[in-house]
Amino acid sequence: MESVKEFQRTKDFLVCVDSDGCAMDTMDIKHIRCFGPCMVEEWGLEEWREPILKRWNEINLYQKTRGINRFKALALILTEIHHNYVRINDLDNLVYWADHAKELSNSSLEAAAEEADSISMRKALNWSKQVNKKIDELPDEEKKPFVGVKAALEEIHKYADVAIVSSANRKAVLDEWGKEGLLECTDIVMAQDCGSKSHCISTLKQSGYADDHVLMVGDAPGDLQAAEKNQVLFYPILVKREQESWKELAEKGLQVFLTGQYENGYEKEKIEQFWSNLSQG
Repeated sequence: MESVKEFQRTKDFLVCVDSDGCAMDTMDIKHIRCFGPCMVEEWGLEEWREPILKRWNEINLYQKTRGINRFKALALILTEIHHNYVRINDLDNLVYWADHAKELSNSSLEAAAEEADSISMRKALNWSKQVNKKIDELPDEEKKPFVGVKAALEEIHKYADVAIVSSANRKAVLDEWGKEGLLECTDIVMAQDCGSKSHCISTLKQSGYADDHVLMVGDAPGDLQAAEKNQVLFYPILVKREQESWKELAEKGLQVFLTGQYENGYEKEKIEQFWSNLSQG
């Protein structure tokens, strides 16, 4: 798998694909069994466990904040907890970092925590490491792609370079995609350590793709925003309709994209479906 510096365009088209909740049916299980419970444990929130876990899942899975970076989600919910349940010490340092850091990753947080000598940032780093550990411990049979993903990626890869553009942990992405044989259909992995999705798409575009030759495939508002910031196209994988979405991408969306017709109403229709579907979640 090529690094960013080694990556070279081999086709005229580029398709960027998000991982958790888009290609991989792993988003729910990771949040319900790893992210939320590890937060409750790290900050000693057992007294309010049920409402706090419910709120974590709402923010990360079922609202328009779906797919938000883990540290931004953490800062958001800890702020709510601070106001509604219990004081969170040194919260301001963590919130400021989550709002302003150029890279939201464990390594970036570790350096910032040392510089600021921040309790909340050290706890956030420990939480993130524990989340990664819990994710690694999830059984392989519970970390599968949605039905139709591999067939769709194989078809897409015939005509376009394929990049994984994900805010997930790099090791988890490589492990999960590798075990399912999906890396064979991709050319580069850009995960949490590479920066925001918008930055990743911008970096990939520097290889020489035209704006209307780049398609971002994602399941969350952040994926759409990353596409819009880079003036590229967007195809949504609809929550709870993932198999249907991948089937349509392989059988219709791809051809509309390759023939230059994507912006002639099709993208607008898909984005309207995306918002409507998400608001019903």
